[in-house]
Amino acid sequence: MAAPRWRASVLWIWGNGQGLGSLFSLVSKPFCSAAAASTSVNAQRLAERLRAQKQEQDTNKKPVSTNPVQRRVEEIVRFTRQLQRVHPNVLAKALTRGILHQDNNLVVINKPYGLPVHGGPGVQLCISDVLPILAKMLHGHKAEPLHLCHRLDKETTGVMVLAWDKDMAHQVQELFRTRQVVKKYWAITVRVPMPSAGVVDIPIVEKEAQGQQQHHKMTLSPSYRMDNGKMVKVRHSRNAQVAVTRYQVLSSTVSSALVELQPITGIKHQLRVHLSFGLDCPILGDHKYSDWNRLAPQLSVGTLKKLGLEQSKARYIPLHLHAQQLILPALGSRKEDLNLVCKLPRFFVCSLRRLGLEMPNQDQNENNEAEHLGAQ
Repeated sequence: MAAPRWRASVLWIWGNGQGLGSLFSLVSKPFCSAAAASTSVNAQRLAERLRAQKQEQDTNKKPVSTNPVQRRVEEIVRFTRQLQRVHPNVLAKALTRGILHQDNNLVVINKPYGLPVHGGPGVQLCISDVLPILAKMLHGHKAEPLHLCHRLDKETTGVMVLAWDKDMAHQVQELFRTRQVVKKYWAITVRVPMPSAGVVDIPIVEKEAQGQQQHHKMTLSPSYRMDNGKMVKVRHSRNAQVAVTRYQVLSSTVSSALVELQPITGIKHQLRVHLSFGLDCPILGDHKYSDWNRLAPQLSVGTLKKLGLEQSKARYIPLHLHAQQLILPALGSRKEDLNLVCKLPRFFVCSLRRLGLEMPNQDQNENNEAEHLGAQ
């Protein structure tokens, strides 16, 4: 499938993720020497640590860039490497500082950027690994581990719900599955969606993309296509999944926009695919879906000049997608809806300011919410 052409026009600056300043300062310390390492550490793990320490020392020997944006890009590279090597106790402590809500049933955290929810190839540390430690920090040493109620992509920040017991986790998961949870994301897009508000209702399927590296991506599987100016129905793919996204532009300039997204369904990478391939407005920092055959966008000369970046550094721009709000229906002993709102990470706010995008005021948010409820 041929994806829409991607024309980049970006202005961006990096800052530390919200709630991660103290974590960054802790993980930036070098590892202990081999002599001080625990005797239980096996030779392979010790060798990996020594290699990582040597790489970090070699990185530190490189001349420091005089360009402030360039320096922040280099900080991102170091931070994402260090995040996988931090001690689980340190990560759990950092997550406690970002708690948005806590009661007898739920704990709601602010998920940091670059932190996987589940383990996998190349993942040394993830949120699920530290749930037992986090529970003990909140409820004492006899506390049972917390349970995941849903997931967010590694690069996505914002509201994430955990439950104290399996039964409650299953109830919340059922609310997500039956689409009873209102989910609202904020994203900065390259270019401005047209029209400024609407619904994208296009099925999504996973396909293999050709390029320098063979890889799989989610992509659109529309039910119709244009043939000599006529609308022709396409045979439905058995692997395609129904995907529906409501969107609204909150603020815009000539080349970028702040967009509120409300996924009605929950398909993998749904928001990123609908924005990039459906509306031709990829999310800023979405290196996977900004171009079909490349894993990193080729930014224009004008954009690079504004950023003060070399093309080789463009792939380190973070994904600007934030789970800004969740509304959970009444559950258990709670008789009212639970409205969970998470403020934007610092790098997102810096990007808004430098792009000239405005934060919507509270009255505008309330009006938008009333319109959504009326539409439902």
